[in-house]
Amino acid sequence: MNLTLILGLFDQFFSPYFLGVPLLAIAIAAPWVLFPKPSNRVIHGRSLTAQNSFILNFTKQILLPLNVGAHKWALLLTVLMINLITLNLLGLLPYTFTPTTQLPLNMGFAIPLWLATVVIGLRNQPTIALGHLLPEGTPAPLIPVLIIIETISLFVRPFALGVRLTANLAAGHLLIQLLSSATLFLIDQMWPVAILTGLVMALLTLLELAVAAIQAYVFVLLLSLYLQENT
Repeated sequence: MNLTLILGLFDQFFSPYFLGVPLLAIAIAAPWVLFPKPSNRVIHGRSLTAQNSFILNFTKQILLPLNVGAHKWALLLTVLMINLITLNLLGLLPYTFTPTTQLPLNMGFAIPLWLATVVIGLRNQPTIALGHLLPEGTPAPLIPVLIIIETISLFVRPFALGVRLTANLAAGHLLIQLLSSATLFLIDQMWPVAILTGLVMALLTLLELAVAAIQAYVFVLLLSLYLQENT
């Protein structure tokens, strides 16, 4: 029974299938249909105006600490942010699937983008990029140890990006499912406790909405900081 309960809790993280075909690609691409399309009109609608305002403010915020050479990444970072925040928020709806709770998908975002920042640094300023592995003024006996530590920390960065996003979203989803199951179980036996549990679940759902947006922003922000070090 315990094994069945555990499998039931984690069923929400399994990729949906239809006729034996995984629907992960559709779950990733479908949210883009919800965004309003660009218009040639002089006066846009409210939804398109709100979308353009969000994109403009976010792009300014992300590019603020970056130099001019890194502004080429503006479109990529903005699209990544919109993609992540949309997938995270839509995953909180009933009968939906959250692709960003899958570690392989998040690592597919993190590793290529992190590697691109490293390659840019080694190509444009190899001395400065390699200088990050050894802080200035390091005593001679500590040089080999610090180089090893900094190299390990460099290669851990993409895993930290992917695991952070996966763990935060998965933990929130599990808590919501546990509280919803407890509410349904207690509603016939101890309805005052069930009401209290339902209120906690509602507050947790609001918190999870904020977490979904914040985690998408943190993912892109850390990536922009890695880019700043190498441009």
